[in-house]
Amino acid sequence: MRNLIEYLMNSRPGLIGAGIGLSLALLLVIFGFFKTLFILLLMAVGYIIGTLYLRDKEKLRELLDRILPPGLFR
Repeated sequence: MRNLIEYLMNSRPGLIGAGIGLSLALLLVIFGFFKTLFILLLMAVGYIIGTLYLRDKEKLRELLDRILPPGLFR
């Protein structure tokens, strides 16, 4: 049992890749290709906005001011 835990801890990138592959396969089976593509696109947009927000809050405020009516976000 201890050897199995050590093996799993040392092969973390492989496990992450397998988890991503399994998740993608399940999405494709459950939703189909185009819905899965749409979900992945929304995830990418969320990731980009999330990293933008975490790095520089002022950039996100400027982006929201461009999209929403001025002053609504502040």
